[in-house]
Amino acid sequence: MAGTELEHGPPIIADLLEVVIDRLAPPLAVQEVEGDAVFAFGLDGAIVPATTLLDVVDDAFVAFKARRRVLAADESCSCRACRSVGSLDLKIIAHHGAFLRQTVAGRAQLGGTEVILVHRLLKNGVGRAAGYLLLTEAALAWMKIAPTAAGLVAQSQRYEHLGEVRCFVAEPGSIARLSPAAA
Repeated sequence: MAGTELEHGPPIIADLLEVVIDRLAPPLAVQEVEGDAVFAFGLDGAIVPATTLLDVVDDAFVAFKARRRVLAADESCSCRACRSVGSLDLKIIAHHGAFLRQTVAGRAQLGGTEVILVHRLLKNGVGRAAGYLLLTEAALAWMKIAPTAAGLVAQSQRYEHLGEVRCFVAEPGSIARLSPAAA
């Protein structure tokens, strides 16, 4: 929506983000909305069993696509923002790691190396425009899913000060097939 009409672009993004947030929280908690991104987290024990996260993520993809279809079908406006709704897609990053809660300038936030990593993973080398779920090796280990047995292909992301991070991409339609049985 970058470069589209200000009157319609941000409200469309907000509408789509709201349906995603409705599916993520609970069990996750939304830390903040940053432009076109939602930063959500879960404390240990918030998602039991861990693979329930896959259902939560799958529900978010389904809700996003359903709302996108409704918005794209509305032909009452022909501006670029409204005409571009059908090309929008959802990308979700899933990681597991330690963090701390802190207050900065009166605002609660999460901090730590793992939080920095998640933000860096938003700028990844996944070369596809379509939506996807990017799972770190740490997230898959937490869910007890063996990536190769689940049919996921590894890719590495290298980040300054963080090193090499192994990640795996799952397409929205294939998320439900990931299971601990593949461990």
